[in-house]
Amino acid sequence: MKNIRNFCIIAHIDHGKSTLADRLLEVTNTVSQRDMQDQVLDDMDLEKERGITIKSHAIQMNYHVPAEGNSANAGHDFVLNLIDTPGHVDFSYEVSRSIAACEGALLVVDATQGIQAQTISNLYLALENDLEIIPVMNKIDLDSAMPEEVADEIIDLLGCSREEILSCSAKTGVGVPQILDAIVDRIPAPKGDENAPLQALVFDSVFNPFRGIISYFRIVNGTLKTNDHVKFVSTEKDYHADEIGVLRLNMEPRKELKAGDVGYIISGIKTSREVRVGDTITHVEQPCDKAIEGFESVKPMVFAGVYPVDTDDYEELRASIEKLQLNDASLTFEPESSLALGFGFRCGFLGLLHMEIVQERLTREFNMDVITTVPNVQYKVKLTNGTEIDVYNPSGMPEPNNISEVYEPYIHAQIITKADYIGPVIKLCMDKRGILKNQNYLTTDRIEITFDLPLGEVVFDFYDKLKSISKGYASFDYYLNGFKPSKLVKLEILLNGDPVDALSTLTYVDNAYPIGRKMCEKLKDLIPRQQFDVAIQAAIGSKIIARETVRQVRKDVTAKCYGGDITRKRKLLEKQKEGKKRMRQVGNVEVPQSAFLAVLKLD
Repeated sequence: MKNIRNFCIIAHIDHGKSTLADRLLEVTNTVSQRDMQDQVLDDMDLEKERGITIKSHAIQMNYHVPAEGNSANAGHDFVLNLIDTPGHVDFSYEVSRSIAACEGALLVVDATQGIQAQTISNLYLALENDLEIIPVMNKIDLDSAMPEEVADEIIDLLGCSREEILSCSAKTGVGVPQILDAIVDRIPAPKGDENAPLQALVFDSVFNPFRGIISYFRIVNGTLKTNDHVKFVSTEKDYHADEIGVLRLNMEPRKELKAGDVGYIISGIKTSREVRVGDTITHVEQPCDKAIEGFESVKPMVFAGVYPVDTDDYEELRASIEKLQLNDASLTFEPESSLALGFGFRCGFLGLLHMEIVQERLTREFNMDVITTVPNVQYKVKLTNGTEIDVYNPSGMPEPNNISEVYEPYIHAQIITKADYIGPVIKLCMDKRGILKNQNYLTTDRIEITFDLPLGEVVFDFYDKLKSISKGYASFDYYLNGFKPSKLVKLEILLNGDPVDALSTLTYVDNAYPIGRKMCEKLKDLIPRQQFDVAIQAAIGSKIIARETVRQVRKDVTAKCYGGDITRKRKLLEKQKEGKKRMRQVGNVEVPQSAFLAVLKLD
């Protein structure tokens, strides 16, 4: 066990985690030159297309410390378990799970950009778990690199000495062998007792259509052998370990795994409810005293309805979301129904990017065509009779005369930006009803701004706008900071007097009129013309605040009247009008899917 090192790589988005992981795999000859490709651990098409890591990936490397080095471990062989983690704030739950399975972390900082908000956020996660931090400065080969300034920032943040900071270029491979030596020398070996009862922490799982559910775990105490009779502590279900092994580029079976090892177990589990991330695996005959402290259950930030385009696919959608949840434990869902869209699910996501990725994965991996409703956050509503309820979607909002007070969630947001963009950034936050809490100059031209912001204002386009006004420099990180009273109204869209619940939204009272106006204008362009007039209205309660009309398609019924009295033409037009009126009473307005999606992209 003294020759095992478990570590993860944490950094802000785009600071070079996956590229550094590629070089580590190359230097340790874990991946052959033939199998080598860029971002080798990012195995999803989506990850490669967008250039971001969505899932954390575990892989084992063997490293022989060169004998000629001056290290105390020179000449020895080591097993290194690496977990590459995502950098985007929407996937921070993946990072927290990876950290729980490690003893150390490489903190990668881009030498051209310096420390960003997510760097600090992930660092705090690692420090809470008592991980040994190795600071690494990446991209030192670029002309725009600022090694001295960035080193000063790292020293301020970590309180380490300048000699402890490693410099490297993950692209060219410069400095990578020194990082491997530092991992061996600085990160402590796992602690644990091989002879104690088995305790293994499940930190991830995937669904395989042929083998059932494959769980990834880290053994804290004890030993696990093939065909052992094991059970999951929280579900009390027991299984036989048909196959266990380690995670290299592919899964490699082993006869036994001991304390400190990271590996996988296949035990023929078919139903996804029987495996939970954060659960503990132990032996049936000699169980451990208590489960390992797992992870905190994740709190979704954004809620949206996910509905099948074809209502017959409801059960198939349920099975697809359950399988996806195995691989993405931060996704939560519960059944709900809508008048316009039929049966579907109310899903909880960690942010808009997370929601977009889940929708994309459902389409690609499970061939499910889905419609997603307008995203909302969770509100607390105090009723006039004193009870308090949680509201996740507009249809759950009580009548205005029953509401005493509405509370909306606020976040504590940290924004790090160049001093040049401080004015536009503060204006953006103020426009989103933010309250400025603190300004702190990290260096002469980099500033950290702290705001309290309503989460409902942030979920739509805040991140995109922040990036565009700061030319991509500003970084953003946040955590939930309780609920505050607010003036919220339910904005409904009516088509011919009937509310369409999939288009209704909860919004701040001052924003209701402009949003209602824009929604009506957008829908007028998107709803095809019918045989009758379609009235599109935005309403708050019984008050109509905006209206647009999609004009009917009309036939020229007077074409056959040559000359003659005007009354003959009028008679024909009146007859047509009566027919249109009757048609409107029985006609349904079809809302195309593009209309639902366009409302999400309102400026």
